[in-house]
Amino acid sequence: MKACVLQAPARIETNPLAFADVPAPTPANGEVLVRVSYCGVCRTDLHVIEGELVPQKSPVIPGHQVIGVVEKLGAGARRFPIGVRVGIAWLHHTDGTCEFCRSGAENLCDHPTFTGYSVDGGYAEYAVAPEDFIYAIPEQFPDEQAAPLLCAGIIGFRSLRLSGIKPGGKLGFYGFGAAAHVAIQVARHWSIDVYASTRDARHQKLALELGAKWAGGTLAESPVQLDAAIVFAPAGEIVPPALKALRKGGVLVLGGIHMSPVPSFDYNLLYQERVIRSVANNTRQDGEDFLRVAAEIPIRSHTQLFALREANRALNALKNDAIEGAAVLKVGS
Repeated sequence: MKACVLQAPARIETNPLAFADVPAPTPANGEVLVRVSYCGVCRTDLHVIEGELVPQKSPVIPGHQVIGVVEKLGAGARRFPIGVRVGIAWLHHTDGTCEFCRSGAENLCDHPTFTGYSVDGGYAEYAVAPEDFIYAIPEQFPDEQAAPLLCAGIIGFRSLRLSGIKPGGKLGFYGFGAAAHVAIQVARHWSIDVYASTRDARHQKLALELGAKWAGGTLAESPVQLDAAIVFAPAGEIVPPALKALRKGGVLVLGGIHMSPVPSFDYNLLYQERVIRSVANNTRQDGEDFLRVAAEIPIRSHTQLFALREANRALNALKNDAIEGAAVLKVGS
């Protein structure tokens, strides 16, 4: 099969993904083989490729927003019939036995595996995944628009939940890429006012088109005090101004898996029961709940398509904020 393979971490400017022929995977017990049609391009892929996340598999095929159809069943797999459309997301498998899994916090599992990081992912014509960790995709979404929902959408949804924001509340978004452009549609559906701070004028324009009350530069002062805020950009320097924008008791959610160092800040920014919390991965329930809400709205992803062999170009564009919405690789014919 054709796939984009990372032999060793390197700066994306060096175009480290090799477009190559590799053996197609075989589904093991309880797994399914998926013939990939589209795969979303995520900033986490950049963190994997550039080594900002400690390598877990080498070589590795990145990609964890995978849409395709079930091609073959491994022994014992019976949840999805052959030919049905499914999605493979970041959380590939958990041990199911650690204290976190037993308490319902499988996103914090002690021994997890992750798609496109510790196991091969969707920058390929075929991918395998445990049947218990894949999703049925609502029929409202064409493949191309469904792909970004599987990480950008799910993580944005979990970030919204952890922010504690209520209908009528004022919510800040810092960064307006793939996750934020989906999350704002959920927020507006929940009657939440969104204030978007992002450095690119095109992203500010998209935020306003999607219903933001205000859009300005990343470090611009918010026109209102915020009940909560989500930092989607992997930039630690955003944390102090985001805290400054919060009302007393406000919550600041850090929505990325990797972030540059957070600078020191005066305790007064945190005082009065303001809270900073991170988001780590997702549970399968997050995914199921989000896809149900996404279908009710229904969410419309803004996508920019690239051929599979153009994965390096797509990731370079993502790194340079040249994607409006989400980048998606077209894999199948």
